Amino acid sequence: MEEQVRIDKWLWAVRVFKTRSIATEECKKGRVTIDEQPVKPSRVIKPGDVVKVRKSPVTYSYKVKQLIGKRMGAKLVPEYMEDITPVSELEIMEMQRNMGWFERERGTGRPTKKERRDIDRLKGNR
Repeated sequence: MEEQVRIDKWLWAVRVFKTRSIATEECKKGRVTIDEQPVKPSRVIKPGDVVKVRKSPVTYSYKVKQLIGKRMGAKLVPEYMEDITPVSELEIMEMQRNMGWFERERGTGRPTKKERRDIDRLKGNR
């Protein structure tokens, strides 16, 4: 008889999610799909399935090579799954990471320590 592994357990075992409960929640929220169909955490997977996981803003794609139900070391992960995420998705993440540094102009966020002291002085608190 062939081994059967649930999708939430496999995602946790190959280190896509930090805990199995997080993997289960993501499945319930519809962020995990197989063949463009949202899956329940109890869905049994098989080798060859393409699993897509949406972690905003990127949708990662993984091809199931082998089944495993126990968590493993990170070095062993490539034996059980293949990351087939398109480069365009990874570029979205890189672009968003770079945008964070340039969006905020000086003075638009919280006041600096010096600015706060000046404000306190003007208000007469010090």
